[in-house]
Amino acid sequence: MSTSPSVIVFDVNETLSDMSPMAQRFTDIGAPSHLAQLWFATLLRDGFGLAAAGADRPFADLGVDALRTVLHGVDLDRDQQAAIDHVMSGFSELTVHPDVTDGVQSLKESGHRLVTLTNGSTKVSEKLFTDAGIRDLFDALLSVEDAGIWKPARGAYEYAARTCGTELSEMLLVAVHPWDIDGAARAGMGTAWIDRTGVPYPKSLTPPSMQAASLADLAGRLG
Repeated sequence: MSTSPSVIVFDVNETLSDMSPMAQRFTDIGAPSHLAQLWFATLLRDGFGLAAAGADRPFADLGVDALRTVLHGVDLDRDQQAAIDHVMSGFSELTVHPDVTDGVQSLKESGHRLVTLTNGSTKVSEKLFTDAGIRDLFDALLSVEDAGIWKPARGAYEYAARTCGTELSEMLLVAVHPWDIDGAARAGMGTAWIDRTGVPYPKSLTPPSMQAASLADLAGRLG
């Protein structure tokens, strides 16, 4: 990786967006809050499985399917479709993590081009960043829906490089997900793992080029 990447590529779900309120969406419908984590893991599992097979489906479709799975047999306070609609609508009301606004501002001021690459939709990203007042800091909001394959498949990162008109080696992927860090590293990108909680990084995956406790911390490390 270049010591000063020309493009910083951000993952969105959980990396920039605070998804903790999604647990309340489950309790709203009479389901246990811990199902939120199981649901998101199920959603990602199915997306990764499709990517491994060379196929893909939109994030929202997999989210709905995963909800039908994890809510099966749960005593809900409304019919299942209404419950699914309530949970899925939560994405449009998420906010960014407390460190995101200042961190993104600092990275932009340091002269970097900033883009996103999400397994979700650009529509969700647009609202998230517009609500946070930082939409204009990003040069582009990219989604794997246009790449035709989910991260961490190499093709997703190659799509970002083509769209930005740069080499993978000149890009830095910023994410909280070790699987995303590993995929980007294998594709030839530099990587920055944001560890806000102090959890250990999996030894079986490619380690990040950099590690930071927040986006502000990352901005300081990149100068």
